[in-house]
Amino acid sequence: MPVSADQQRPDKDTNDQPADGLPINELFYSIQGEGNLAGIPSVFIRTSGCNLRCWFCDSYHTSWDPTHAWMEIDAIVDEVETHEQADHVVITGGEPMIHDEIEPLIERLADSGYHITVETNGTIYREVPIDLASISPKLASSTPTAERDPKGDGEWADRHEQRRIDMDALTRLVDSYESQLKFVVTNDGDMDEITSLVEDLRSATETAVQNSEVLLMPEGMTTDRLAETRQPTAELAMEYGYQFTPRLHVNLWEDAPGR
Repeated sequence: MPVSADQQRPDKDTNDQPADGLPINELFYSIQGEGNLAGIPSVFIRTSGCNLRCWFCDSYHTSWDPTHAWMEIDAIVDEVETHEQADHVVITGGEPMIHDEIEPLIERLADSGYHITVETNGTIYREVPIDLASISPKLASSTPTAERDPKGDGEWADRHEQRRIDMDALTRLVDSYESQLKFVVTNDGDMDEITSLVEDLRSATETAVQNSEVLLMPEGMTTDRLAETRQPTAELAMEYGYQFTPRLHVNLWEDAPGR
């Protein structure tokens, strides 16, 4: 169910939003396209709103130009349950962990027996029953400098750069949940930062971070762009001993909403 008919921008009057609601950009059934669970049929709950602004964001309408409809927790769970063939739920964004009401939603879904993946940029920790924390720390190459900013003004560059890594939140996420570290790779220049961040995490966490839990994902929102980035990223994964992850949903459906 891509949310469209009732979309509103968060900067408009939202006094009628439900007290226990969330800004939902999309709610749909598809397959997981990334990470260790790639290929698993899943229900996706995409919240709107983000505390970062990656220039290559593949969900532009949750960050740079956020749109959504407000949905009550009951309505979200009811919609998830209509997809009877799915027992995996992926909560994504935007950045879903910025919303307080994500906690009761996750608790409701966990009580219903769903396997829950939360896709997060790793800057916010919450104590909730997550089965897989899919953590995508943002590298320096994600910063929307003036020449890369989709809006062309570089207004978000400083805020993004200051917020993109929170070691305390990253450490708590890795120590609290089964996790995978999923890095968007733009080119081989990202590798020094990736290896440094992984080593810093290994020093900070009680949980041993395995190379198989470090995933390199090619940057790209279209099949044409992935054709350029996929092979170099796979070769970097082999060189460094990390795992390569595809973007199956892009290969299958480009960047179509509801996929």
